[in-house]
Amino acid sequence: MSKFQAIIDTIYQATGHLLQSFNVTPISGGSINEAYCFSDKQHAFFVKTNQADRIDMFAAEAAGLKALAAISGMRIPAVIGFDSSPQYSYLVLEYLPCEPLTSKTSSALGEQLAHIHHQSMPFFGWHRDNTIGSTAQYNPQHTDWVTFWITARLQPQLHMAKAQGYDGEIQTLGQTVINCLPTFFSSQPTPALLHGDLWYGNVACYQQQPLLFDPACYYGDSEADIAMTELFGGFDRQFYQAYHALLPPSAEYSTRKIIYNLYHVLNHLNLFGGHYEGQAINMMKLLIAQQK
Repeated sequence: MSKFQAIIDTIYQATGHLLQSFNVTPISGGSINEAYCFSDKQHAFFVKTNQADRIDMFAAEAAGLKALAAISGMRIPAVIGFDSSPQYSYLVLEYLPCEPLTSKTSSALGEQLAHIHHQSMPFFGWHRDNTIGSTAQYNPQHTDWVTFWITARLQPQLHMAKAQGYDGEIQTLGQTVINCLPTFFSSQPTPALLHGDLWYGNVACYQQQPLLFDPACYYGDSEADIAMTELFGGFDRQFYQAYHALLPPSAEYSTRKIIYNLYHVLNHLNLFGGHYEGQAINMMKLLIAQQK
């Protein structure tokens, strides 16, 4: 029996297509999972695998893709299925050969992301936890945004950092930032459906349409998604013009984006270490200097 039999069975149960003489081609680019294209002469499927105990990570990603697809005008990879075997867990999606965004598709991405951000709920959080990279991301439902950001985003990352030996200044400054966080919000943002991990590596173009994938969805401030697009760069002027024509930035965005990106920088510190400690400390000092 093939070591991929569980994946073959999942594809057959979902599509009725039995892969027999097929190719398995590794796909590079990710640092968390192993990725492959399973293909024969008729069909192709995108498959991610990880350790068997990471099945909840794939279940959450599938839920995020389905949530985005339900309200999005853009292309979202269809979920074929997910499961685990004794050797590995896996997620199967339709295979969509991607290309980089063009100016036209970048503008369409901005418009369609604004449409996603108009999807609202009466709470912050989500119906389930998920992951940001390989880190657990907690999504308890809150009616207060600052409380959510402190308890579900900054505090868990600071606790993980301390457990890994990042103590002292980063913890002291982190607590000061938490204490002054309410001063950066003159009003409560509207809970919007977020992609949650919106860096340039998670967007692409397929058949002249923008494509979103690898979400870490929850309901939060729409500017948290926009902030992350600036963290590592790659998004062009057409994207921001199209987005802000529908959802203009708040007066407090220049400060809020530091608050939101601090979460991702702390997560990178916990995942990769290195220079992210200094970057996080500098962001904290900047926020403390700007407190009202």
